[in-house]
Amino acid sequence: MKDFNAKIAVVTGGGTGMGRELVCQLIADGAHVAMCDLFADNMAETAGIASPQAGQRLTSHLCDVADEAQMNRFRDEVMAQHDTDHIHLLFNNAGITGGGAFVDIDRKEWERTFGVCWYGVYYGCLAFLPLLTASDEGHVINTSSVNGFWASLGPGVSHTAYCAAKFAVKGFTESLMEDLRLNAPHVKASVVMPGIIGTSITMNRSRVHGKGGPLNMTDDEILAARERFEARGVAVSNMTDEHIREMVLQQAIAFQANAPTSAGQAANIILDGVRNDKWRILVGNDAHAIDELVRAAPEDAYTETFMDRIRDGGHLDFERMSRGPTRD
Repeated sequence: MKDFNAKIAVVTGGGTGMGRELVCQLIADGAHVAMCDLFADNMAETAGIASPQAGQRLTSHLCDVADEAQMNRFRDEVMAQHDTDHIHLLFNNAGITGGGAFVDIDRKEWERTFGVCWYGVYYGCLAFLPLLTASDEGHVINTSSVNGFWASLGPGVSHTAYCAAKFAVKGFTESLMEDLRLNAPHVKASVVMPGIIGTSITMNRSRVHGKGGPLNMTDDEILAARERFEARGVAVSNMTDEHIREMVLQQAIAFQANAPTSAGQAANIILDGVRNDKWRILVGNDAHAIDELVRAAPEDAYTETFMDRIRDGGHLDFERMSRGPTRD
């Protein structure tokens, strides 16, 4: 699919980050777009930035992708508002973080994270694949992660829910390709594996998990933040809770600004991958580097030595990314 002009695209998680940039770039390329998100205010910002032309449709839909009934309602709304029985592009992009620990599990957060990151893709395909197969050409693009082939953020950090979901997305998409070749050869599938991308995912985490965001952190979240700062050698014992909230917010802002790949760059790489019929789309130099390292030494992938190799290459330097809102 070399040209997106007049194509109908569906984007989940279109209110922020890569989803927002996918919506904006697809609109710029002449596509009609239906986006969903949990938050109407985020989608309103995206719609204001995208600026569709006369006759070009951009619709916004409130939807929790982890809820099959809501995804089916989203599909029905797309069909009605775009007056169509088919679509051409499905970007199962929505994702959240959380649920790191399994040994000391917070089941509500763990299952919420897994639900959005895995079931959002599964329910998205169940709902929209019939509309893709009804088109003359279609493409489903599922967002996994480097954590879909390397289940870690480095030693000392639990990251189980997100990694489990992203491995599931990768395996499902790779197996779906053969299913489509057999049963719907005019529909393609791609798996996207981003490294660290400059999005608001860290700022959205609390809001999506129903906790209000950095400036409305619960007592437990503040305590956890204090422990993280102390582990990094930051003296916070005399700081007020308000100061801790502000520090967390500023770190999230800095992380977004200093990430090695911007959300706009990521969206451009993804869309170029679709145009070039790539089934495996790595996003960012860090994703390529980690992929090569894992393939070269899989037995070492979860050791401190392996993490040193990643850092030696200038990748996953979270401390640097969190120090200040300026890009190198």
